[in-house]
Amino acid sequence: MTRTVVLIHGAWVGPGCWDQFRARYEARGYRVLVPAWPFDDHPVADLRAEPDPRLAKSGIPQIVDHYDAIIRALPEPPILVGHSFGGLFVQVLVDRGLGACGVAINPAPPRGVLPGPTAFRANLPFVLAPFGWRRVLRMPFGRFRATFLNTLPADQQRAAYDAHVIPTAGRMFWDGLLTRGAKVRWKNPARPPLLLTTGTLDRAVGAGMNRANFRKYRGGTSRTDFREFPGRSHWVIAEPGWEEVADAAIEWAEGIVAGSPVAGA
Repeated sequence: MTRTVVLIHGAWVGPGCWDQFRARYEARGYRVLVPAWPFDDHPVADLRAEPDPRLAKSGIPQIVDHYDAIIRALPEPPILVGHSFGGLFVQVLVDRGLGACGVAINPAPPRGVLPGPTAFRANLPFVLAPFGWRRVLRMPFGRFRATFLNTLPADQQRAAYDAHVIPTAGRMFWDGLLTRGAKVRWKNPARPPLLLTTGTLDRAVGAGMNRANFRKYRGGTSRTDFREFPGRSHWVIAEPGWEEVADAAIEWAEGIVAGSPVAGA
């Protein structure tokens, strides 16, 4: 049986952000699953015009449990790859013992990693939005351009925004602030191997936060690795040079699972 990769997207975008990763991994022979968040499995234009009101109640615990159920239903432990909030979800999922291994690309911080000034400024408007914890919020183009697309050529920024950006639940940011569902056991001896990555020009999370995230795992017996991509933004999965990131993630994972049998093989 073919090894499965599960790609987990972050806030403000849908599964389409992974289209290039998906095609690249399928060309390597993987079965690739790209499940949407609950209530987000619709075209971008439809979600912008009329997001499902139930989305407002989707927080970190609900979304992680959604992916937990998908992963447990698979015939073998998949490779988990997540970006941004999706990277945080990967950290929580491997902490639960799920997956053959996990790659967290520029992940949102788990409990215990304090936000740096860059991330604080980027996310403060959504925390301060009136009644934001119970509303579906929207990301303006100017803010997405400044926090996600700061290394993308100007003539490509609008196209990226129009192709990918969708509303998201304000509850996500309150859950992150209050650390609901974002706890991991740094020294968990039973979790699968984990790779954390960062881009040095990330304005949404900040490279310093990702380094601090990695340092929290020091002293544990489960394997944890770190990879830094100089000159890359938070949009590291789709900006020019994304191929290097995609290959680094899957080649690291291949090294981990090389000796692991695949069910049905």
